[in-house]
Amino acid sequence: MKSSPNWDEYFMLQAVVASFKSKDPNTKVGCVFVDAKNHQVSMGYNGQIAGIDEAQLSWKNAKELPLDQQKYAYVVHSEANAILHAKGQLEGSRLYVTLFPCHECAKMLATVRVTEVIYLSDKYKDTMENGIAKKIFAMSGIKIRQLDLQSDLIEGLHAHFQRTLKDS
Repeated sequence: MKSSPNWDEYFMLQAVVASFKSKDPNTKVGCVFVDAKNHQVSMGYNGQIAGIDEAQLSWKNAKELPLDQQKYAYVVHSEANAILHAKGQLEGSRLYVTLFPCHECAKMLATVRVTEVIYLSDKYKDTMENGIAKKIFAMSGIKIRQLDLQSDLIEGLHAHFQRTLKDS
């Protein structure tokens, strides 16, 4: 057993831990932006809009409900939260994220000029939105790669995280 995680494992662990902060009962997402010197620049998780009374909003995601009653109208994605709260420049950074970014987040990531997106899950890989995100990354020269879960620590933490989602 190795003594410490490599940089990919270390930052993905931080992204997984950030995802625990999300109150979304179905999809908890966390991310970490890292500069070229392996220093964390920003982190985020998916959550309701800051500064509003969350008790007035629903976490329901049923597509048959009107948009104003779905979580999608009010949730800010982890990547957007991290971009909004970044204290430094994100250009040239890498993004570690627990779920492959949606096409809306892909536009923001391309605009702030990240160089690479490293992700754990590609849950929506067969959707048109996912294909658009991948096209945006390709056109912007942003490398994408799925982190191979070789680390026992990440595997264990991620498995525990997935069980908590099923239990809630």
